[in-house]
Amino acid sequence: MSTKPKVLFVLTNHGAMTVNGKVKPIGWYLPEFAHPYYELVDKADITVASPAGGDTPLDPDSVAMFQDKESVEFVETKGDLWKKTEVLADFKGKAGDFAAIFYVGGHGPMFDLATDETSHELIREFWEAGKVVGAVCHGPGALAKVKLADGSYLVSGSPVTGFSNAEEDAMGLSVAMPFMLEDALKENGGKFEKAAEMWGECVVVGKEGRLITGQNPGSAAGVGKAMAEAIKV
Repeated sequence: MSTKPKVLFVLTNHGAMTVNGKVKPIGWYLPEFAHPYYELVDKADITVASPAGGDTPLDPDSVAMFQDKESVEFVETKGDLWKKTEVLADFKGKAGDFAAIFYVGGHGPMFDLATDETSHELIREFWEAGKVVGAVCHGPGALAKVKLADGSYLVSGSPVTGFSNAEEDAMGLSVAMPFMLEDALKENGGKFEKAAEMWGECVVVGKEGRLITGQNPGSAAGVGKAMAEAIKV
């Protein structure tokens, strides 16, 4: 029986959005799953879930754009991780079994996980059980609107980051977003931080050292490292 801490990775099920009248495939973003996975897999037992369970959409643009060794290896060898995900609701009441919950980025989470009540309940449960909560890029969209038992927002008063307005604008996708992530984090009390330059690495550890967020794909490995450090037993 493994004695390693357990981490629950959460993926989106949302696979498309409309940009200027055209349907664009989206989903979760390759390096934002691959890099944290490889930072954590030797140190933790990883379980992967999504709201609907089963197969989840990998953003094809992320496969084309990111050809680093870890991303390529991940796509070629780890398909079961995203094609056979567990149902997120099955983990309600089980925060005690885990050390952390982590939300993989990609535009998909902005459309489902941002407002998913089961996901919000899980994040609240994990947080109030003293666990680590992490997310990268658009993954913090799943955290931005979460309220704790006392009615306050999870991000309120904490340093936090996520995909910036400038980066969204640069991709030409702000027009298609249900909300702007940077704005939502600020509106709900987060102290938003970002790298000096677009696409620069920015990893923020806030709120008791348990709220860990990364700005963009280049921050994904750093988030994994920070989470590995936070869950050391």
